[in-house]
This record gives sequence, structure tokens and C-alpha cells, in this order.
Amino acid sequence: MRELFLKTKRIGFSRWNDLDLNLAIQLWGDKEVTQYICATGIFTRGAIIHRLETEIQNDKLHHIQYWPIFELTTEELIGCCGIRPFDSEIHSYELGFHLCKNHWGVGYATEAAKAVIDYSFDVLKADKLYAGHHPQNEASEKILTKLGFQYIGKNYYKPTRLYHPSYELVNESQMWVL
Repeated sequence: MRELFLKTKRIGFSRWNDLDLNLAIQLWGDKEVTQYICATGIFTRGAIIHRLETEIQNDKLHHIQYWPIFELTTEELIGCCGIRPFDSEIHSYELGFHLCKNHWGVGYATEAAKAVIDYSFDVLKADKLYAGHHPQNEASEKILTKLGFQYIGKNYYKPTRLYHPSYELVNESQMWVL
């Protein structure tokens, strides 16, 4: 079993490492998973390797990443969920999740994202979380709204070359810290 640093009722969070290329290919090699992530809708092997390296680098530099998540009972890869630095603000991050297709529609994205929100606000003391989704990805829109994110407008997302609906979630407990 992989080392897990965070758990929910059904999900274990681990960290990407250099030995995880097969898991990365399992996730980001599926065109149904990546259809809303990049302009072509398909990650090449090189793009998958770059994505894995980016996540590993984010962990080394910032101690965060879109962490790989696993079913606790089967140890099967569910996908990834986590945060990355939000460049324009300190103490703010961008939340994201990508799930393997066989795990869609059973609440894993919401459960994982709730755990990441709690981790971000309680452990990292983040002020805000941001999130966005492809304009056609209605499932992500529903999840973000359900999690309490507030729509703030559309932002250009270079990987898809589209304007994505964007959201923020404010850490209410940090609002009164001076």
C-alpha cells in the first residue's frame, strides 16, 4: 500500500513520484478524462510526462500537488485532486480534480475536493481557493457550486484556448485574522 497523508471515508491521498508514470498514463492517457483539460482534448505521452513532472515539482517547491487519490478498500487509482499555487495571490491556491472515467458519478470528486478544501484552509491556512472548468463541463460546475464556490467571471485558460467559468471560495475563518 502507498503511503497516505490524508484520508476520507473512501479515499486515500498520496503523492506523485518518479515511479508513477503508469498511473499517470492510466489517468491522463484517457481522452475522456482529458477532453476538457487541453485544446486538443488528448494528452500525448510527452504531455503526460510533463504533467507528472509538474506535480512532482509542485510538491518539492510548495508541498502541494494535484495528489493521486485511491480507493481505500481496493487501492485502485481514482484520479487526482488537490491544489496548485495561484500565481496572482499569496496564501491562495487553485483547486482541481481529474477522475478516471470508471469513478465518475459516485461522489468521489466532491468527497476528495471537500478534504482538499479542509486541508487548504485548516492546515495551510489559505485565504482563498480558486477553481474553474471547461465551459462544457457541467459536472464540474455542479460540484464547485455544491462545494460553496462562488462564480466570479470568466478567465482565459491557455491550455484550452477558451474562457472558463471561474470561482472562488473564501476561508471565512481567515477573514478576521490581522
